[in-house]
Amino acid sequence: MERNEVPLHRQLGLTDEELSDIIDTLDGREPNDLELAMFSVMWSEHCSYKSSRQYLKNFPTTGDHVLVGPGEGAGVIDIGDDMGLAIRIESHNHPSAIEPYQGAATGVGGIIRDIFSMGARPIALLDSLRFGTLDDARTRYLTEGVVSGISGYGNAVGVPTVGGEVMFDQCYTGNPLVNVMCLGVLPHSRLTLARASGDGNLAVLMGSSTGRDGIGGASILASAGFDEGSETKRPSVQVGDPFTEKKLIEACLELLESGLAVGVQDLGAAGISCATSETAAAGGMGIDVDVAAIHLREKGMNPTEIMTSESQERMLAIVTPENLDAVLALAKKWEIDASVIGKVNNSKRFRIFEDGFDSAIIADVPVGALGDGPLYDRPAERDPGLVQRQSVDVRARLKEKLVDTKTFEQEVLAVLAQPTIASKAWVYSQYDHQLFLQTVVKPGADATLIRIHGASAGVGITVDGKGRWCALDPYHGAVAIALEAIANLACVGATPKAVVNNLNFGNPEHASVMHSFSEVVRGVSDVCLASDAPVVGGNVSFYNESNSVDIDPTPVLGVVGTVPTLENGVPGVAWNDDDVIVLVEPTATTGSTTLAGSEFATMHGEREGMCPVLDIESSLKTCEAVRELCFTNSISAVHDISDGGLITCIAEMSCASDLGFDVAIDPSTCTLVSLFGEGPARFIVAVSQEELASMTDSVVSESVSATVIGRVGGDRCAVTKAGESRLDLSVEEIKETWSSALEKAIHQ
Repeated sequence: MERNEVPLHRQLGLTDEELSDIIDTLDGREPNDLELAMFSVMWSEHCSYKSSRQYLKNFPTTGDHVLVGPGEGAGVIDIGDDMGLAIRIESHNHPSAIEPYQGAATGVGGIIRDIFSMGARPIALLDSLRFGTLDDARTRYLTEGVVSGISGYGNAVGVPTVGGEVMFDQCYTGNPLVNVMCLGVLPHSRLTLARASGDGNLAVLMGSSTGRDGIGGASILASAGFDEGSETKRPSVQVGDPFTEKKLIEACLELLESGLAVGVQDLGAAGISCATSETAAAGGMGIDVDVAAIHLREKGMNPTEIMTSESQERMLAIVTPENLDAVLALAKKWEIDASVIGKVNNSKRFRIFEDGFDSAIIADVPVGALGDGPLYDRPAERDPGLVQRQSVDVRARLKEKLVDTKTFEQEVLAVLAQPTIASKAWVYSQYDHQLFLQTVVKPGADATLIRIHGASAGVGITVDGKGRWCALDPYHGAVAIALEAIANLACVGATPKAVVNNLNFGNPEHASVMHSFSEVVRGVSDVCLASDAPVVGGNVSFYNESNSVDIDPTPVLGVVGTVPTLENGVPGVAWNDDDVIVLVEPTATTGSTTLAGSEFATMHGEREGMCPVLDIESSLKTCEAVRELCFTNSISAVHDISDGGLITCIAEMSCASDLGFDVAIDPSTCTLVSLFGEGPARFIVAVSQEELASMTDSVVSESVSATVIGRVGGDRCAVTKAGESRLDLSVEEIKETWSSALEKAIHQ
């Protein structure tokens, strides 16, 4: 080897220490190139969770209603009537940054396969997207490409995209986040795990042929940061085919319904190397793979390319020899390719044969070795500048900036025009969200509500993740994010049952990143324990950095809840003329609403201060009180106060009903905090005068307060403080600004 030549293991992303561990695993033998490539993808950060595993074990993961917890293709919970709900969330951040359409599209395809690999029919998608600011031309290109990729794949495959969120912040300029969540339903009897058991059983590869697209895709792209020249990684991005995926869904569900498979696993990151070795290891078996039997779409592919390709729309089924003909016939029926590529055995080895099982063995490793990646205890230290940043008085800074500069009318319209706040109709109008006629509450609301055919319960779903809060304090920020998600579910009457998380962080080799990660896990865990909503699955995405600058810590939480019955409907956000406007919030409010981390503060260049600090018990009781209101039919509308604060909440309710309001804010509170301060578990409830007394009586307790702040009516949006006008705008002006701002920013 020449002096300046980089060793192969380093080119593949392995450290010298990891190479030494591999040699030890192979009893002192140097790995050949194929073995080394397989170890590199399987021991990547994306596949092995080598920096995060020690923290993830701290999540609460069990409950009476949990059928399958973390570690499988998807988590599964019981929703009654012998029905299960499969839930999964995944990221495709790095591929989407390089090739936005295919990166997002294959993210959708991959998460759908996770769901139907469990025996569940995919019924709903949600997306959680984050981009840089829209004054940047590349950000606009990425935004349009990602949205098109999600709609192009989801619409074609026939799984509705029913909700999500889209946020814009400068920290994501070089590294957008594309997180996708999927739900599926299944009868308990069809639940299937990824297990290769039974000596002599066969491994059947079903679906698309294997190509060079996606070699080192998710596994490698997601295990390093971005720098100048990252666009050269474009060939590593997978290419999706939603029509093949649709056929694969039907074929696999029929396969499992007919009892023809012992186990099933989708082929995602690390491709065939992962699917075959993991299923065998999970079943306590060994497996032999014939690389020549794998159907290919390109000539001249070598074994390393074949075994590490992440080509899409492929599934691995473990079947008994007597069922093979039926499986192959089923594949033919659905017009998908199927090949026997492996045999299960008792060897506890993972062996790859060159051309038939009597040919040369070209790789031979312990079956569990690829999945047993290294476990790192990386340095974790609090950012030394965090305490100083938290001490900044953001309110004072903002007041100083706003003296004699703009009116509150201008400020309110500017906030409503922020892309994170403005209506996302431009996004979700591109998605088909009404397939199966199951969507009860559509995109654009606090949470989505869907009907499950065959089950009496409805299902509420939301995704939330305000990275700015965790950048100010990772523990309290994570608590606030989790409570915000539960508050969203409360607005559709849903009780939280399970959480899946997508933990998006910067470089784990930075001590401050690992400290933030550990604190976020602690914060989410505390809320999950208090709300009896265990974590049933998730994903960790590290190395979200651009030119060595980390994104804000961004945990995205997908929370699922159940609604006992859908017979009564839910209130929605549109209020009625002459309704009374009531602020419902926890009684423990000190520090729970702040300008720090708010959209208003960020709009004015302020990114410091302390995020909301919440009392978990009081916040959950407030959510519970609002949840109960949704079943009484005594309220006209409900909306949680989130991004943009109180003024955004009531402005959105006004837009939904074309009715104005007259609201008086607390004279003892700073006007900026009253209007623009943010913090979860606070709600605006609209109720008729006749129902007001009974409503407040049912809500008010030691933990929950209800304060009348105004009345609905007219075509003006007015806010006063101590009798003095602070805001006076027409409904038409507010609606025009809020509804059109995002599309204008995208197409500027």
